[in-house]
Amino acid sequence: MTLDPFAVEVIRHGLSAAAEEMSLVMTRSARSPLLREAGDLSSAITDAEGELVGQGRDIPVHLGAMAYTVRELLKVVPAATIKPGDVLIYNLGALGGNHLNDVKVVRPVFFEGEIVAFAVSLAHWPDIGGTWPGSYLAKAIDTFQEALRIPPIRVATADGVNDAIVQFLKVNVRDPESCEGDLLGQIACTLAGEKRIVELCKTHGRDMFVASLSRLHDLSEAEMREAILALPDGTYEGEDFLDDGGPDDEPARVHVKIIIKGDEATFDLSGSCDRVSNFCNTTSFIARSAVAYSARIMSGRDMQQNGGALRPLTIITRPGSIFEPGLTAPVAAGNHETSLRIVDAIFLAMKDVIPDRLSAGGATTSGMLSFAEPRADGSWKMLYEVHAGGEGARHDRPGCPATRVHLTNTSNTPAEVIEANYNIRVEQQAIRWNSGGAGRHAGGDGVVRSYRILAPSMHLTSCVERKVIAPFGLQGGSPGKPGQLALTRAGETREIAGKSNLVLQQDDVITVEMCGGGGFGTAV
Repeated sequence: MTLDPFAVEVIRHGLSAAAEEMSLVMTRSARSPLLREAGDLSSAITDAEGELVGQGRDIPVHLGAMAYTVRELLKVVPAATIKPGDVLIYNLGALGGNHLNDVKVVRPVFFEGEIVAFAVSLAHWPDIGGTWPGSYLAKAIDTFQEALRIPPIRVATADGVNDAIVQFLKVNVRDPESCEGDLLGQIACTLAGEKRIVELCKTHGRDMFVASLSRLHDLSEAEMREAILALPDGTYEGEDFLDDGGPDDEPARVHVKIIIKGDEATFDLSGSCDRVSNFCNTTSFIARSAVAYSARIMSGRDMQQNGGALRPLTIITRPGSIFEPGLTAPVAAGNHETSLRIVDAIFLAMKDVIPDRLSAGGATTSGMLSFAEPRADGSWKMLYEVHAGGEGARHDRPGCPATRVHLTNTSNTPAEVIEANYNIRVEQQAIRWNSGGAGRHAGGDGVVRSYRILAPSMHLTSCVERKVIAPFGLQGGSPGKPGQLALTRAGETREIAGKSNLVLQQDDVITVEMCGGGGFGTAV
């Protein structure tokens, strides 16, 4: 059919607005501070085949994986078996997923009796069962120790929410009330997405809507091909390292070989290390998400990220590697640590080809501290907190201090919210001055935050990378300072491992000092 380009643009922006509204509904409805304050959630819309067509301004690592979430779901739940009003919940990494804390809720959108789209909500649940409160076990031997594994289940139908499923979930998590509130928020947010998609179909007609989605894929594919064609043909290699997890717990290698030929690019990650001995393994879908993000940076264009933009990209992982470790491997931290190391490796591979589009190494780590406080009734209060570091400098400016970089952009939880809801006092929150690397443009500084435990005891999980391998400088710039993590108990302070599980005592103080960003260019 002949498409009105103005109508296609109206539909494109309508999809983006619908996804933004979904995330707003989720933020305002969620129970957990991690969702309502820090915003560890994302919303997306796919076409009837599961190809991504609309997304909010949410978390890139989530959105890249959500390009596969519904596609993989439809392989095990055929579209013909899905009915109006069905809402499915699942978290399995094999279904276009990442770590088990990131729970997906998917609602099919019907119009004139046929599925025209899916509304997808992804939210990080602060606890989803497993061995350790918060569902992060640093030395887990398999994913069964990490969390409850949820296959696709109809958590709601046209008759309403399935209370039996909700109760099943609640008895398998440590903070059941927050779990229920967050889940109902996800269901509500997909309902908001459905409403806006149906309005677009009514306004423009079903055929015009469906054809426009196909056109959007084609436009993004053409733009990505044009951007790749502008890059010089060749083979480029880069590598970076996680702090540990390799043989004998040495740094774990992440390697990429990029082959650019004409208007197509291959990203080969098969030279990366084998499955690691901690929770930093990840799924091939997270690897694809990191590559998709990096390809957009390489393009130098603000193109729409959808299924079409992925067509010119070939992404290779290797069975048994950190990016394809098997269905039972622990993957809790790979979602936000290992994914970022792919971006670093790609930037290093392309540093001499497109230096004006890249930044030096930044705080490519969540700097995560997860606190779990036991209640008298046997449930737990969960605080999952991430910390900002320094951004890497660029060719034309210094790096920003105290920010999240690349694939992760969640906010911190305000100190006032923490102190009002948990037996924790935030004793220090400051810039870690002079932690950024020197250069013609200096890297950004990290942050320092200290927590004093006021409860009789509290369980802690740490996931702080860049303590050993510092963020790199580019074009002669110096690396940033590595991060630090310390425990002060009874007046004595000692450094603790970046990836650990500890039981804290009353009056213990945990201090995280986040790494600074690398500098760009030789200092003058």
